[in-house]
Amino acid sequence: MPLRVAQDVLQFMFRHTPSDEKIEVGYFGGEPLLEFDLIEKITDEIERNPQFSSERVKLSLVTNGTLFSKRIARFIQAHDFVMCLSCDGPPRVQDLSRRFPDGSGSSAIVLANIRKYLDTGCYVLVNAVYGPETLAFLPETIRFFSSLGLRQIYINPDYSASWAVPDVDRVVKVYSKVGELYSEFQLSGDPHFISLIDSKIALILRGGYKLQERCRMGRGEFGFAPSGNVYPCERLIGGDNGLDHCIGTIKAIARSEGLKDVPLAGNANVECQKCGLADYCMNWCGCSNYFSSGNYYKAGPFLCASEKASIIVAYEVFARLQDQLGPRFADHAAGLTHSFLISRTLV
Repeated sequence: MPLRVAQDVLQFMFRHTPSDEKIEVGYFGGEPLLEFDLIEKITDEIERNPQFSSERVKLSLVTNGTLFSKRIARFIQAHDFVMCLSCDGPPRVQDLSRRFPDGSGSSAIVLANIRKYLDTGCYVLVNAVYGPETLAFLPETIRFFSSLGLRQIYINPDYSASWAVPDVDRVVKVYSKVGELYSEFQLSGDPHFISLIDSKIALILRGGYKLQERCRMGRGEFGFAPSGNVYPCERLIGGDNGLDHCIGTIKAIARSEGLKDVPLAGNANVECQKCGLADYCMNWCGCSNYFSSGNYYKAGPFLCASEKASIIVAYEVFARLQDQLGPRFADHAAGLTHSFLISRTLV
């Protein structure tokens, strides 16, 4: 991304974000650390802006974990980055889909770098993406991350994968095993944040998704490509052809020409309108819907099955731990209720 494009993005970000909203600036790719010098320059631009404050603006970076240096680690710490490291699990899982161009697996270098980042004191969270072929490995993956010393674990399905009916049927069983593992950690006095469970427990406690937590693609959330093209979400940039999902250019925005054809987030599934779990379900997520069904406004069968299973399992886990741990678990769970209210502007 040319620095001038980044400067236009930041100008747009500070000018148009309401003063009472927080901002998250996320660096993503590809692999953003291939352009580490540029990340340093853009971060400097952010922090020199008169409207910047560390309380309001949060910085994050998503990396595949193949790159490490002490310089990078010091920078991450000095600027209070949240670093999300993409790793799908132990070697046999990681190497299924995350390989180098020559076909060799990436697990050895990624696991070595996870340890290096942790040894330098970096705050690292890990995200595992799973598909039909790796769904069954989720409990093993979580145990593996725990053995590395990771305590903040995100697991997310690949909604664009070819999920078949048998895969959908397996979801409840696998998610239940994740719930059992979560409970095991809690009861042993070593609590882990596991997104599949914790995020839904937080929703249960506060009565469902609030308006500002729902999809705001093209309104409160944007993806900016190196070309200067603007997309309603970073997950929709793809190959950046300027056509699919593109809603304008940063130069046009700077000239106050506005954005074009911004999709409204929402849900058109009739069955969703009648579902008692609708308030706790992310059927409104435009990009997840698109990858699941090909339509911004329709949740596909796997998304529906996954959300239902995670809500039910989370409720069962919460009830069980509330009964066994009492106030100790209630305090832990209540602490999650403030972690999701953030509007995102993504570079």
